[in-house]
Formats: sequence, structure tokens, C-alpha cells
Amino acid sequence: MTPTPTREDKFSFGLWTVGWQARDLFGEATRPVLAGVEAVHKLAELGAYGITFHDDDLVPPGSSSTERQQIIDKFKAALAETGLVVPMVTTNLFGDPVFKDGGFTSNDRTVRRYALRKVMQNMDLAAELGAQIYVFWGGREGSEVDFAKDVRAALDRYREGIDLLAQYSIDKGYGMRFAIEPKPNEPRGDILLPTIGHALAFITQLEHHEMVGINPETGHEQMASLNYTHGIAQALWQNKLFHIDLNGQKGPRYDQDLVFGYGDLLQAFSTVDLLENGAPGGGPTYDGDRHFDYKPLRTESMEGVWESALANMELYLTLRDRSHAFRADPRVQEALAAGGVADLNTPTLDPGEDHTRLLADRSAYEDYDLEVARGKGYGFARIQRYAIEHLLGVR
Repeated sequence: MTPTPTREDKFSFGLWTVGWQARDLFGEATRPVLAGVEAVHKLAELGAYGITFHDDDLVPPGSSSTERQQIIDKFKAALAETGLVVPMVTTNLFGDPVFKDGGFTSNDRTVRRYALRKVMQNMDLAAELGAQIYVFWGGREGSEVDFAKDVRAALDRYREGIDLLAQYSIDKGYGMRFAIEPKPNEPRGDILLPTIGHALAFITQLEHHEMVGINPETGHEQMASLNYTHGIAQALWQNKLFHIDLNGQKGPRYDQDLVFGYGDLLQAFSTVDLLENGAPGGGPTYDGDRHFDYKPLRTESMEGVWESALANMELYLTLRDRSHAFRADPRVQEALAAGGVADLNTPTLDPGEDHTRLLADRSAYEDYDLEVARGKGYGFARIQRYAIEHLLGVR
């Protein structure tokens, strides 16, 4: 039976996802504009929990102050009527031609100042709507010409911008947490902070690093041929997984933004297993909303848009159910134990042991039986076979 999504599952969608008009580099829009109010009502009907947006998604650029307020009032009324929440908000610092060389890291100082003011205005709205997470995707923060961008100076400006906005949130009492979204390329040839690792390293240099984490996207990591599950596991390990973007991607291509799981289904399974159950040997799980950042196929009418939105939620729920069955399977538990998966939680050193005591332990090196260790099999192939069986529903 196909599972039915409910509000308790905490699924959310970007207004830019279901509202994507399917305009691309080679063709004009195939769908009409979707008003934020309509998206709220339809997502609530499908069982979603929340909706997110860029400032320009909700309020069209060039709107007067009166028009802006009317749009916001209608949006808030729809939220109140449906019970949908706004868990995250972000700013479009990539669409307008003014951001052709970036927002926070443009070589033009006036552009950088404009970008900061644009974010501050939208943070005010985010706080008004109760958003707890504010995402920063630096889609134009990068370059195509190495000689044209002083990367060290760009990172200084990036840090300066995030530090200022963090202080703004603190001073205004918004209580927001910031999440940086890494991506390796597209639309810029090379984007700054291209991977989870780059973003985590950058965060350590921020003044308010404790309130800044990451918002990793499935496709973005896989575009760089990286393991998404490993990346979010490290983010959990560092308590920096503040938000998450789920979608599908078929290897290191352009950013496809497919329905979640419609790329590397096995890795989607391991991702859901980690988010819902923690690591096999124990560890933290993720308690935020499950956010889908995908693009409905260009071939589809609005009916197909809602079909694909539902598909994201249904597949996640199916994988969640399969992951619970996988963990509960006695064969799997035995295979995990035989493979020593939980044993990795045991410290390598004894309590109080230092390098002097380690050097004195002959069994660790001089008398260590290398032939036994060399011939040992870990049985990981069996674990993988069981995972595939549960993924396919044949067990």
C-alpha cells in the first residue's frame, strides 16, 4: 500500500519548486505563474507540513510597497487557514543581472551593499512568518576566470556579510539559525564553498559560528561525484545539519533537480535510513523538516506538478518504512554485528591510554598477527545484499 503523507512527517517544498514555470536555457515557460496562496492550499491538501521561498518567489520584483503588503497578507491568511508553516526562508541573490558577479562577493562594492540590504529586508519578513532557518545559496559567488577573482578577498567579504547578518538577527531578537548551501558549479563555472566540507571549514572562521550550519542538497554533492550520505553524516557529527534539501541526480551532470530518489535510489535509501534511524552503531538523527528542492518535469501541466510533489513524499515514506524493516531484520542485525559496524564506536585507545602506553603494548604491533587480519572478511557484501532486498521489497 502506498503510504499517505501527513503533517507529522514534516515535508516541505520551496515555492520555487512547484512554482517553477519550466523555463530553461533553450525554451520558454511551459506552465503559468503559480501564486503563493494557491501553492499553500494545494500543498496542504497533499499532506505537506511547510512551504519555503526566496523573497522574489513570493513578491515579484518591482512590486510597490502596497502590492507587497497585499501579497504578504494574503499569504499569511492562507497559512493560517491551512496550518502550513514557513520553516525556512532564503534570498534570491542570483536572478537579477545586478548579481552577475555575485552578491556578497561581487567585485563591485555597491552590489555587495545592495545584497546585504536585500537580505535584511527579507529576514524581517522571515521573522514575521516564524521561520527559524535562513538559507544562503551563493549561486553567483564564484568565477569562470581564475585571474578575475581574488578568492581570499572574496572569502573575507563572504565572512563579513554573514557576520553582519548574524549580528542583525541577534540584535533584532529573531533567534534564527543560518544554513549555507554548497554547490560546485552551475550557474557559475566554479562556485565558492562548493561542497559540504568547504562550507564546514568556512563556518569555523565566522564570528557567530555557533549559529551557522549547512543546508546540503542531494544533487549538489552528487554533481561533484561525492557521497551525499557521508556528507550529511559528517554534518550531523559536527551538529551542523541545520536544514536539508532532498532531490534526485544522475551523477556529475548539470543540476537536474529530479524527484527525490529518481537518480541514485540506493543512496536515497541510505540517506533516509541515516536521517530516520541514525548510524547503525548509534548517533544523532535529524529532527528538522524534510525539504524537497526539485523541479517538476518541463513536459508536465500543473496536474503533473502536483503528481511529482506527491511522489517526493510517497517515496520518502516508502524508504522510511523499508529502512525500519531493514533495521529490524534479525539477519541484518547479525550481519552488522559480524561486520563490526557498532564496534567502530569503541575508542581505539583504552581509558587513560596515551602514546607511551600504546608503544609499550607489544600486541598492538610487534606481536600483532598480520596474517589473521589480512585474511579476515568483513561480510559487507551480505549487508549490501540485504539492503537491496529491503529496498526492493522482496523481504
